[in-house]
Amino acid sequence: MARDHGGNLDAAQARFGAGDWIDLSTGINRQPWPVPPLSEAAWRALPTQAASDALVRVAAAWFGCAPDRVLPVAGATAAIQLLPRLLPAGRAAVITPSYNEHAASLTAAGWQVTPAPDLTAMEGADLAVVVNPNNPDGREWTPARLRALAQRVDWLIVDESFADPRPDLSLAPDLPDNVIVLRSFGKFWGLAGLRLGFVLAAPDLLARLREAAGPWSVGGPALEIATAAMADRTWADQTVTYHSEASLNLDRLAAQAGWRPLGGTHLFRLYDTPDAVAEQDRLARAHIWTRRFPYSDRWLRLGVPGNRAEWDRLTAALRD
Repeated sequence: MARDHGGNLDAAQARFGAGDWIDLSTGINRQPWPVPPLSEAAWRALPTQAASDALVRVAAAWFGCAPDRVLPVAGATAAIQLLPRLLPAGRAAVITPSYNEHAASLTAAGWQVTPAPDLTAMEGADLAVVVNPNNPDGREWTPARLRALAQRVDWLIVDESFADPRPDLSLAPDLPDNVIVLRSFGKFWGLAGLRLGFVLAAPDLLARLREAAGPWSVGGPALEIATAAMADRTWADQTVTYHSEASLNLDRLAAQAGWRPLGGTHLFRLYDTPDAVAEQDRLARAHIWTRRFPYSDRWLRLGVPGNRAEWDRLTAALRD
């Protein structure tokens, strides 16, 4: 199964030339948390249990759940690839369109994958996979609706990779035992290079996942940085405020360019354009990289610019 992703800046540079690119193809926060100098131990020593426990406590407070329900992993994608091999393979219903790594990983692990246009179509599945809010269209479902779905499937995976600005959407504070929540660190905090994520689930499943991931699956720098970043509520509040306003501003710019907003999240927006290939190429000539999708010749997704210079370049490119 094709594993099409954003972030393929090499392809853009090969076609449109090297230079000062603005990568809006990923939905990763372009105002990252400012990383301070790290301790020597973070770089030189193997990660300690104490360092992992410290991150778990801070992350649990952020998610609003008990620490024994939280497991740090080497990126949410690592969990997406491991979980299909820990659960008994059967029929999986995956919300569609959505993040394509879910269906690809399930198929590779021997699951029968059925695309599902909505939650009702998932009922009766051995496993249901929902991305909330959804990528790329920003559809969202209430925790009550997802808990109702959990009663009608054997297992439910809810990918909340873009939910940090929307705690009202999260299942973390009241997590049924057959529900697995995935969270990303790199997107909201803008530090995707750390390859850090979290699995929230019942303790017995987390024990199995911990065993499958092996020792030291999360490095010392990631543990130290994330522990400090997730405790910085002032930065988080400012970031949510910025993106709440900036995402609306991006919609206004897109509408002025003749694009129709289709939805999105705080960190990215999706647009219906006259011709996604032509519009992506137009922005690429200004060294602004965006995301289009193999299943639509009109959809284009843009991350939110991070500073005035980026906004000015995007505005000029859209008016060109």
